[in-house]
Amino acid sequence: MQVETIIANARAATGLEDLGDPAQLEGLPVLVKASNEEARLSERGAAMWEQSITSYLINRIKTVDYAKQHPELLEVPIDKPTFVFGLPRTGTTMTINLLSADPARRCYRRFEALDSMPPAAPDYKSDPRYLAELAKGEMAMKYMPQIAAIHWEDADSPSEDQYAMAQSFCSQIYDSQVNIPSYREWFFGADYVPAFRFQKQILQLLQQNVGGKWTLKNPWHPLFLDALTTVYPDAELVMTHRDPVEVVGSACSLLKAVRPIYTEDMKLGEIAECLLQTFDHMIARQNAFRDKRGEDAIFDIQYAAQIKDPLGTMRALYDRFGTEFTADAQAGMQAMMDYNPQNKHGKHSYTLEEFGLSAKWVRDHFKDYTDRFAIPVKDV
Repeated sequence: MQVETIIANARAATGLEDLGDPAQLEGLPVLVKASNEEARLSERGAAMWEQSITSYLINRIKTVDYAKQHPELLEVPIDKPTFVFGLPRTGTTMTINLLSADPARRCYRRFEALDSMPPAAPDYKSDPRYLAELAKGEMAMKYMPQIAAIHWEDADSPSEDQYAMAQSFCSQIYDSQVNIPSYREWFFGADYVPAFRFQKQILQLLQQNVGGKWTLKNPWHPLFLDALTTVYPDAELVMTHRDPVEVVGSACSLLKAVRPIYTEDMKLGEIAECLLQTFDHMIARQNAFRDKRGEDAIFDIQYAAQIKDPLGTMRALYDRFGTEFTADAQAGMQAMMDYNPQNKHGKHSYTLEEFGLSAKWVRDHFKDYTDRFAIPVKDV
């Protein structure tokens, strides 16, 4: 896999040359080198991985070109966007799904996250990108039902804005899908501001035809809250929390289901190491952010409380940010819950022990975190 080949193929696919701000591309050679040297990709996996990286670059090139054609769109502000984050498997998906059901909000939908330009029309159900994502979802449900049981997105569900950051090759999604520890180390120390600047441009372009209050989700945002609030100084920040014993096992299980797509030599210990390192950084960095900005700089949601009373949790969130909780918002959220009952796509089963961990070790490791946020935990 060569950077030059990836760039050439992306340019050939689009007929366009401009890659945009070079500062937003520093991660690409790091990612390619780590993938070649560390990921142990299978022959089929290597082809799929290179195509995945190329697809992100294609999306980027098309976005850069659309911005050049419509510079006036980059003058339209992104006002008080809501960002949902937290350790993965803590209820970030439930939170964004509830919020997205408010017709006054605008989310980063899966079909447009993966192929963004030109911006979709309000009536998108005949959009080829939407139809293609529907077909992909049907194939995934048929051939990879174990992933659907862990994490599922409809073609027009709110997706994760790490797909926007992936177009700047500064995204945790790469480190989740394959074992690339040198990229992870680069990623922990990267300047995230350029990636957020490009993400903001994507949002400004996408709101051309479909407006609303931007409401976004990416579990990994605790890694870069300083950069996020540099680009979005009026952002509304929401963090979800759950017993780490459940979080770690569930997150490891998700990577266990994903990584065999790309490698025939998956090591479960590497999955645990990857996620534990990342979780430690996430917790430390959001702690530091709160220490500077105040505890109320982030609105906290406990998973247990949200499961028990989803609408009550949403009312509290709306009150915190001075947003009216309208009848339309409540009705939309209730309809969403009726459509998406828990375990709709199957029950997710996992154990910590298969990853070389134990509930007691995880409980002890994350004690400071659970104590600081009074997270309800089970006896172990």
